[in-house]
Amino acid sequence: MARKPNRMYRLIRGQATTRKEYMGGIPNPRITQFDLGNKSEKFPMKISLLVDEACHIRHSALESARISANRVMEKGVGTANYHLKIRVYPHIVLRENKQATGAGADRVSQGMRKAYGKVVGTAARVKPGQPIITIETYPQHLEKAKEALKRAGMKIPSPFRISIEKGAELLKKKADLYT
Repeated sequence: MARKPNRMYRLIRGQATTRKEYMGGIPNPRITQFDLGNKSEKFPMKISLLVDEACHIRHSALESARISANRVMEKGVGTANYHLKIRVYPHIVLRENKQATGAGADRVSQGMRKAYGKVVGTAARVKPGQPIITIETYPQHLEKAKEALKRAGMKIPSPFRISIEKGAELLKKKADLYT
């Protein structure tokens, strides 16, 4: 089954459909792990991927962003030197009114009659400035964390920025030592 392009679901339109107990046939989200790396360590640096626009992020996009960020961190610094956390959950149900096309489609398709649509997946609804992925690490691994978040941001359907939430004063102290 071919997937529709993300541009069909990216923009936020209308009321959110979230009550899964009243709907049937909702596929499980592709993303299953939300915490990766060393979960017990307290790290001095915290860096986050923030979105600039309100949008929907499909569960498959979240999973591919998680995989790409985790791969960069795992290969670059090792699993003991970081903690990666996905900060959003895909709870919005996406629907699609499928239309038959081609010869004889007018006899098969009902057009817009009862056009609420069938469930095709789930997405996370995000606001501007909301953190999507957070990486905690040591100051010497900051560049790898930035690279990991940049690669993850390429999978997200919104412009993004990378922000240091905790530990910026460590970088200033380090810069003062070299001047």
